[in-house]
Amino acid sequence: MGTHPLLLLFCLFPLLLPAHGAPGGCPRRALAPLPCAPCCAASPPGSVPSGREPPVGPGLTAARPVGPGLEERFFQQVRDHFSFETCSNGTFPQRYLVSVKFWNKGFGPVFLYTGNEGDIWTFAQNSDFIFELAEEQEALVIFAEHRYYGKSLPFGHESIQLKRTGLLTVEQALADYAVLITELKQQYGAADCPVIAFGGSYGGMLSAYMRMKYPNIVAGALAASAPLLSVAGLGDPTQFFRDVTADFQKSGPDCVTAVRKAFHQIKNLCLSGAYDEISSKMATCNKISNKEDVYQLFGFARNAFTMMAMMDYPYKTDFMGHLPANPVKVSTRTQVRISLSEGRDIHLNDLSAGLHSMGRNQVHITGSWQSSCKCLMPFTEAMREQYCQSKWSVKPRAQWLQTNFWGGDLKSASNIIFSNGDLDPWAGGGVSRLTLIYQAQTAAFPGDALPTLGHNPADPPSVIEARKLEASIISDWVKSARMKRGWEKRSGASASG
Repeated sequence: MGTHPLLLLFCLFPLLLPAHGAPGGCPRRALAPLPCAPCCAASPPGSVPSGREPPVGPGLTAARPVGPGLEERFFQQVRDHFSFETCSNGTFPQRYLVSVKFWNKGFGPVFLYTGNEGDIWTFAQNSDFIFELAEEQEALVIFAEHRYYGKSLPFGHESIQLKRTGLLTVEQALADYAVLITELKQQYGAADCPVIAFGGSYGGMLSAYMRMKYPNIVAGALAASAPLLSVAGLGDPTQFFRDVTADFQKSGPDCVTAVRKAFHQIKNLCLSGAYDEISSKMATCNKISNKEDVYQLFGFARNAFTMMAMMDYPYKTDFMGHLPANPVKVSTRTQVRISLSEGRDIHLNDLSAGLHSMGRNQVHITGSWQSSCKCLMPFTEAMREQYCQSKWSVKPRAQWLQTNFWGGDLKSASNIIFSNGDLDPWAGGGVSRLTLIYQAQTAAFPGDALPTLGHNPADPPSVIEARKLEASIISDWVKSARMKRGWEKRSGASASG
């Protein structure tokens, strides 16, 4: 007996759910901002992780030792770096994590992770490659949290109110990192230590931008799975989804046809007003009652497949959800034998228990504002503009990232590794050509931002070799920066003498 397409879709799309216990329970990237899920218990807007509010004293605050040699600290960050009027030089506590476990104090480099759109612990706990490299190169490690995410809230619980979100921009975040790392270098006695920026996905974009905008502060950057070009509105906006489809096509040719059929059936049910039947077949915890709810359901189903493609690692992971090894292959193989009970065997979180994390929570709401303003995720401009206008009363500045961050013309850039994976659907929107100005490498990385994860016995040879190359390049950058710094000091001494 053939598999019912709706049953197949129901059994696969919950794979996107965030892992229980992951700090903040945040999704990796909101592929398209969506309104509150029809089948979720929504978290209140502006909610922050439970526990005590971060200290608000000046400068550094008390440490809380947790994680792989990391301590959680707070820095009083400027709310608005580019205006002396709007916030009257007000500050907010920005969270960062620091590890001195491997640092050769005063000599070893500083490794700065430029935080993504989520709780910084999520990324720190899934960036073992940075710690492996820090041990090898005796580095000080700092993970900086992105403003408006986690505990780094410029206006506390009111941060995501409509009139408070204007300071959530790429430019403000980069300035945060520049101010933070400059101050911390003084605090830790690392004034002469070269800084290397690291990041994956959106964080990879930020690490590249740091090198481009603040080359006086950052000596080099590793930008893993960083879709600089597609987010700037360059290239084919449909390429991301075509690449997701291709990943599933490779693992199971019949899967693509079945999934498209399922979407088509839901569409037909929607057009006929059969919302109860959709709710029943998809087992939503709240009834679907209108087209907007169906749109939301489509979004969740779509995100499930994109999440599996991005997290298609050769080993199981709890990064952004409880996923098995090779989730794309698992899902396509399951198609031919799936039943409701069998399907729930690959439900890595219960549907009703987990979908609230993708609803109207802090990460989702702030992510939707950010993508509305400047970042053009790969969807039609009309769709993006309509959503941003109705949700936030703002209109995207379609050309701004090309103007402010150079678009595809990176010939003036230097010391940036753009690391892309053959199977990563974001690779097509990133930098892939190798020049003498900047390093770009493509390896058989099975998924999104795998280069920042640590060693695993299941790593393919191409990943192992790519990490070795990255380590060698970064070591050369550090040595070169030290030589330059020494030359500048000697020149300064000679000039003053």
